[in-house]
Amino acid sequence: MALTITGDDAADTLLSDNPLALLIGMLLDQQIAMETAFAGPEKIRERIGSVEAAAIASHDPEGFVEAFRQTPAVHRFPGSMAGRVQQLCQAIVDDWDGDAAQIWTRGHPSGADVLKRLKALPGFGDQKARIFLALLGKQCGFAGDGWREASAPYGEDGAFRSVADITSPESLAKVREHKRAVKAAAKQA
Repeated sequence: MALTITGDDAADTLLSDNPLALLIGMLLDQQIAMETAFAGPEKIRERIGSVEAAAIASHDPEGFVEAFRQTPAVHRFPGSMAGRVQQLCQAIVDDWDGDAAQIWTRGHPSGADVLKRLKALPGFGDQKARIFLALLGKQCGFAGDGWREASAPYGEDGAFRSVADITSPESLAKVREHKRAVKAAAKQA
C-alpha cells in the first residue's frame, strides 16, 4: 500500500518501499511536525546516499550529524536525533540482520510479539511502539493475531489519533484536530 504521510511524493515512496525508512520516520516523530519527521528518511537518503541499516550505523557520526543539520534540517535536535537514528540502525544490524521488516515478519509474530520487539528498539517507548504497530496493521498489511489489541488505542478502526490514520490531507487534518483536542483537555486538567 502506498503511504501518503508527508505530502512529498519521493518521501512517501521511500516510506512505502523501505521498512527502515518508515521506522526511522517514526523514531523522528517527536517535537516536530509529523510530515517533517517522516520526510526525514528521504533527506537522509539524499544527503548520505542510503537508507540502509548497515550504511547508517557505520557512517561517521560527525558526518551524520552534519547531514542532519543541512538546511532544511532533518530534525530540530540534529545531534541527539542523528545519534538515535544510528543507534536504531545498529540494533537493526545486530538483532535483525540489517532488515527492519524482520521485526514484524520473522517467525510470523503476533501483535503482542511485534509490540515487544518494537519496545526493545532504541528510542521506542510504549506509545511510539503502539502507534507504529497500528501503522503496520492499518496501512502496511501486518495481520498478526491481536495487533489491534496490542496497539490500543491506536489500532481502533475509524479513529484519527496518529500517523497510523493518515491516508490523505483530510485525514491528516482530522488527526491534527484530535491532537489539539487532547492537548486542550490536558491543559484543562
